[in-house]
Amino acid sequence: MALIPIHWWNKEVRNFRVSQDSFRKQPWANGVILLACVVVAMLLANLPFTKDIYHNFLHTELTIHVASPDGMIDWFFPHGMTMEKFINDILMVIFFFTVGLEIKREVVCGELSSFKKAILPVIAAFGGVALPAAIFAFVNHGTLAASGWGIPTATDIAFAVGILSILGDKVPVSLKVFLTALAIADDLIAILVVALFYGGQINLPLLGIAVLVILFVALMKRLGEKRPVYYFIPTIIVWFLFYYSGIHATMTGVVMAMLIPMEARYNKAKFHRRSRILWESLVSSESIQAEEPFPNGPQRHYLRHMYGLTKKTIPLSYRLEHKLNPIVNFAIMPVFALANAGVEITDVSYFNVFKAIDPVLGSVGLGIFLGLLLGKPLGITAASWIAIKCKVGAMPAKSTWPMLFAVACLGGIGFTMSIFVDTLSFAGPDIDPAITQHLRDAGKIAVLMGSLCAGVLGSLLITLVHKVEEKASIRQ
Repeated sequence: MALIPIHWWNKEVRNFRVSQDSFRKQPWANGVILLACVVVAMLLANLPFTKDIYHNFLHTELTIHVASPDGMIDWFFPHGMTMEKFINDILMVIFFFTVGLEIKREVVCGELSSFKKAILPVIAAFGGVALPAAIFAFVNHGTLAASGWGIPTATDIAFAVGILSILGDKVPVSLKVFLTALAIADDLIAILVVALFYGGQINLPLLGIAVLVILFVALMKRLGEKRPVYYFIPTIIVWFLFYYSGIHATMTGVVMAMLIPMEARYNKAKFHRRSRILWESLVSSESIQAEEPFPNGPQRHYLRHMYGLTKKTIPLSYRLEHKLNPIVNFAIMPVFALANAGVEITDVSYFNVFKAIDPVLGSVGLGIFLGLLLGKPLGITAASWIAIKCKVGAMPAKSTWPMLFAVACLGGIGFTMSIFVDTLSFAGPDIDPAITQHLRDAGKIAVLMGSLCAGVLGSLLITLVHKVEEKASIRQ
């Protein structure tokens, strides 16, 4: 058997790494992976030889059980933590933390940094939340499904921006910016909806302690503290306090992200001064231990200091966002999709979103489907029209109302946040857990169907509007 030449192997490994890196940098890569995870989750939840393993794995307990022989101590910590809750209550904290960092960056120096930039997408986002919620509430008024009104209100930025990138120059740049800013504002509204309406019974003493810890961190930030450890440890403490106080634990990520400093430890003048001194020292140390290859011992010392200098010149907020984005996009969100999109199809009526509305259970599927497919684009477009006609906002450059409506259809891609809100909905002390699970499963299927239809409709309308407008410009 012939051996594979080592230089060929090294070349193939390098090519694989390059192709892997280039794939990760594509705006649509995250959406492709999430879609694949949805398919895998549905298969795992429904194939006869995998469904039991899949569901048992998600319900595996991860709590630490402390018990004494005499039975005086019997303590679970954290109480009721399963693999599914670990993903939704711990891993998703990192997702919300990253979302919080992105929102903060956009508010401070991005697309939401000024009134003129922010007002139109923010108003549009409110319209895109209000109308889907109203449609769902109208369909399910007075039924057990009524509490799920928050499910069709979210826009998944990964899928929406990914589709826009695939469509290329068919969409004006101004509308791409508009949809991105709208999705960011939409995320912030969705976070507020979860915090205000989908928490548990509030334990005020624990919540008060959490607020004190948050205020202490805010004071440290105000005094100029920029070292990560002084933010990491309080984040863990706040998570436990939120977890047991009734506030959904994922809110820890958003709250603490807003406290991460966006100012660097070293300013421009200090960086230039120290980098010049280190560079001169690095050059002068070349003659020392000249027989050693570069870098020699003293040079390694100065290079370490140069690395630390550049690291401390980049704000902590940017460093964390840069490190966490690939972890969130290619690990946490796919794991979330695998854990939450796996719906066991025990009732084929889940797919019939247009069936008659049950007087007790309502119609989760119809409310979500209509909310995402119709409520989102109509709400976004109507709110934008009112803002522009009232001269509060300005029409995005080189865009038309048909194209804005077509792009608004992509706002109906709910997915991540919609499924997350679905996992928090329909529970209550007076509701049978089996009914809760039935409503949640029907909701997840409707989210997937509505998001898919919204993505297809938006893509087709954008392509059609682009062709019509292109022909009209040629005639002129």
